[in-house]
Amino acid sequence: MPIAVKPLPMNDIQQLLRAVGAAAILLVPTTAPAADYRVGPAQPLSEVEEVPWESLRPGDRVLIHARPEPYRSKWVLTRRGTADAPITITGIPDATGRLPVIDGRNAVTRRELNFWGEERGVIKIGGANRPADLMPAHIVIENLDVRSGRQPYFFTGRSGKTAYLKNAASIFIEKGEHITLRGCELHDSGNGLFSSPNTKSIVVEHCSIFDNGVEGSILEHNNYTNSQGITFQFNHFGPLREGCPGNNLKDRSSGMIVRYNWIEGGNRCLDLVDGAHQASEAYGNTYVYGNVLMKPDDHGNNQVVHYGGDSDDSGRYRKGTLHFFHNTVVSYRTGTTVLFRLSTADESVECRNNVFYVSAPGRHLAILAEGGRADLFRNWIKPGWRVSHGGQGGQVRGIERLIEGDAPGFADDEDRDYRPVAGAPVAGAAEPLPPGLNAAHSVAFEYIPHRRQTPRPQDKSLSLGAFEPALR
Repeated sequence: MPIAVKPLPMNDIQQLLRAVGAAAILLVPTTAPAADYRVGPAQPLSEVEEVPWESLRPGDRVLIHARPEPYRSKWVLTRRGTADAPITITGIPDATGRLPVIDGRNAVTRRELNFWGEERGVIKIGGANRPADLMPAHIVIENLDVRSGRQPYFFTGRSGKTAYLKNAASIFIEKGEHITLRGCELHDSGNGLFSSPNTKSIVVEHCSIFDNGVEGSILEHNNYTNSQGITFQFNHFGPLREGCPGNNLKDRSSGMIVRYNWIEGGNRCLDLVDGAHQASEAYGNTYVYGNVLMKPDDHGNNQVVHYGGDSDDSGRYRKGTLHFFHNTVVSYRTGTTVLFRLSTADESVECRNNVFYVSAPGRHLAILAEGGRADLFRNWIKPGWRVSHGGQGGQVRGIERLIEGDAPGFADDEDRDYRPVAGAPVAGAAEPLPPGLNAAHSVAFEYIPHRRQTPRPQDKSLSLGAFEPALR
């Protein structure tokens, strides 16, 4: 027998339709799919300022193709990607491998962007009126040649034609977290890279940072960073601009790791001083390993590394330990060379498995500039070295564990091939790292000039310095 079905009243039908509609809306994805924005010759967008920087979403990619003339554009990024779907800005090289050039000279800003600090960088991350001032996150910038953010150059921005400040940078990170710079060339600016204290978890890898600075000023550098957690790896830091006495890699960060880089020149190769993150547990430990640090023969500072602080408040200084291991330090200075300046007696350096080579006689080399403590484990050094050239304070322990000799056995010093030859006194001479240090910072790679790396063989005892023998 058929079952009688009573029709729903019209009001009930309307309510049901509204409910079904609401449910349907809930089933529709709330985020748009990731998009690609292609810029360059024969691409949908001709200029960088056509990219909707103000509305990029997680997973979006901006693909900038190389062309003969530079892109004279500048922009700000305040958007957030995710760990699984970062916002990526990628340079596409031409057939010869030449990267797309982002030139700060006469650069223009997209009209939809409005941000302070335009005069501080060619590319800026964080800090804007339009779009909304979010904390940028999970952003990757790779394979771009970013240049010429400095005086006397100008750009056109929200206030019309504007001059860059002296301390402008190729890339200026005002705030942001989980930011990666990869494969970029940063040069011809006041600072190559600059980061402010409101930045966190920064990685700089496979970059070339060189030819920056301001003539006659010690305040601008190839790199000037102050972040909570920063890693530099597989980079080539070249000399600063002619007449620019700044440091090469200057940093005020906590949780700093410098590994597998080639750093040559500068007032100091490394200037690791006090910053804004003293409360961080990572502030008192800095890790420098697997690097080549090279001092040319010039009339600049004779110090390779400065660790501690440079402000008027010594209570802010790092007051911790610089863990310095498996580095190859080379100085061609005809005058004196100092490995470490430790700012106070509260700073110390642990030196393990390094090569300390000077082309001058060994007496030209000193371990310390003045105060602090250096604990020496297995390292190679020329005989005749000194604790300090000035005879001031400082303590050096572990002298009996040094290996002394006239030459470490480089494959080709003149050609800057610092790999040891088979049978060299530094080959296979390293001591094992302490278990805790090895677990967190094992020396897994060695640098290949330039901006590349290869796994470091682990089948035998490691060699002193940054490299294993050329033929093994």
